[in-house]
Amino acid sequence: MKLSYKSSGVNISEADKFVEKIKPLVTKTFTKEVLKGIGNFGAFYEVNLKKHKSPVFVSSVDGVGTKLKIAASLKKFDTIGEDLVNHCVNDIAVCGAVPMFFLDYYATGKLNSEEAADVVKGIVRGCISNKCSLIGGETAEMPGVYHGNDFDLAGSITGIVSKKEIVNSSNVKKGNVLIGLRSNGLHTNGYSLVRKIFESKKELSKKYPGLNSDLGSELLKVHRSYLDIIQSSLKKFKINSISHITGGGIIGNTKRVVPKDLKISVDWNSWERPEIFKLIQNKGNVSESDMRNTFNLGIGLIFIVSQNTVNDFMKFLKSKDEYPVSMGIII
Repeated sequence: MKLSYKSSGVNISEADKFVEKIKPLVTKTFTKEVLKGIGNFGAFYEVNLKKHKSPVFVSSVDGVGTKLKIAASLKKFDTIGEDLVNHCVNDIAVCGAVPMFFLDYYATGKLNSEEAADVVKGIVRGCISNKCSLIGGETAEMPGVYHGNDFDLAGSITGIVSKKEIVNSSNVKKGNVLIGLRSNGLHTNGYSLVRKIFESKKELSKKYPGLNSDLGSELLKVHRSYLDIIQSSLKKFKINSISHITGGGIIGNTKRVVPKDLKISVDWNSWERPEIFKLIQNKGNVSESDMRNTFNLGIGLIFIVSQNTVNDFMKFLKSKDEYPVSMGIII
């Protein structure tokens, strides 16, 4: 019996088909700084360092977790790529950085070029809306690691900020106020627990009371990008620190940007939790501590500002069509 790479489960022609599908999509994200497109062994990005005094590169890498399984179950693959980009963008944006370029990693047991191209469509949409370039990536077909159509998706982002404009914990003081901005649902965290609670595909198509759509559509709402509101806020106000609320919840993430000798006091009743979180807690009989440690509970970003900044900052955020919440203090 003759063996081939294809008989072992790796289809190079399908991979070539996939690359041809995504080439015109990816080039839409290119800015004048991108020197080379798809086809070389590395990607080239020319950095204009004159824009920044003492420029610092800021990088982050992440995935979208088991939200992938929801997308696969519903055969809707064109949003999780945007989730990935926005999550990574937020992680560097809270440091004061603006994104430059993005790289993705897509690994699967059996490559389906149509589904993979849909994933890239979301990545491209995210890159365009965040003004960063998708300059490269890796697609791996690994039938010995992933079963059937199972796949994973990860991404790496690089941004830039002037050294003196880096946002970190050094300016946070006792009495500072936490101002929260709304999330767009679960974003990309807590899906393993959610999938345990809602185990059948039938439940994903169900419309529960209080939700504006079926459960599956609610769970696939795109992780929001906060880049624009962060940058506009930094230009007008002294922001002491910023927290992106991902896995670990409000306290778990915010303590990363607060000095260790200070603590965070949150008024958990200062905002109304979106219905999806109430549904998850009630349906799964999830404890309050688990809810707080797992989900963003409707708050996707937290600014930490001085008390004398709060009123003007709240007015500013409202003028930007935000719904800010004064949700706690630093003690």
